[in-house]
Amino acid sequence: MLVSVTDAKAQLTELVRRAEEGDDVVLTRHGQAAVRLVPVKARPSAQEKRALLEAIRASGARKAKRGPNAARSQDFLYDKYGLPK
Repeated sequence: MLVSVTDAKAQLTELVRRAEEGDDVVLTRHGQAAVRLVPVKARPSAQEKRALLEAIRASGARKAKRGPNAARSQDFLYDKYGLPK
């Protein structure tokens, strides 16, 4: 469904409702498509999040390897008393 921006001002509530229901709503400016109204995806429920995490764990994704201790990464710049070399 193509609707000019000017016409959309008068029927915005109806256009939003139609977009939420799955209709393809495109707003035009000077006869050219400008924007598309799309519904915002619903946030996943706690159960959906849990299922996703379980799927990731089941896929065998590895844990990241630990790197050097950040607190000790600059030790080569200092002597044993903590003073710059």
